[in-house]
Amino acid sequence: MEIQRLVLPGPAPTVHDAARLCACLARLYENGARAVECDARAVIAPGLGAVEVLARLRLTAGGRRLRVTGAAPALRALLGLVGLVELLGEAEQREPPGGVQEGVEPDDLTV
Repeated sequence: MEIQRLVLPGPAPTVHDAARLCACLARLYENGARAVECDARAVIAPGLGAVEVLARLRLTAGGRRLRVTGAAPALRALLGLVGLVELLGEAEQREPPGGVQEGVEPDDLTV
């Protein structure tokens, strides 16, 4: 089945929108959707309500694919701050995995 879309209301989804959107998302997955794109183009004044809606949608999705598209810079920044940047389909900047050593040159100073 093709990617399904769920549209977030604008200009700023609120906590009151969460239950309805989560029910819609659950129905999409129940009807066979393998992946859902959450269209955030209308979200032009995001706040904590938008973050809560997206966090609840992430929980509803479980291990299934959910990705936010059309996110404005303000929403992208908020998602980055609260650790939901993976919803944007972008890799989060992190430290290298443990046990990985950088190359050492003979003239490097000892730390």
